Amino acid sequence: MNPEAAKLIGAGLATIALGGVGAGIGNIFGQYVAASVRNPSAAPKVFGNVLLGFALTEAVALYALVIAMLILFVF
Repeated sequence: MNPEAAKLIGAGLATIALGGVGAGIGNIFGQYVAASVRNPSAAPKVFGNVLLGFALTEAVALYALVIAMLILFVF
């Protein structure tokens, strides 16, 4: 196999995680909106946890992009 083709395939595989990240972020905020509609008084208390979940989920996307860039430009 051509090394350039292998690099492109590896970078593409590394970015598959971005689909899961998009679904995860949508799930986090969708569930937050549903919960805040049911109990509006608890929404401000939970919002910190929502942002923490968003940050941790977004970190997975950043790690996937870093790995893809490492595969493309370093190896």
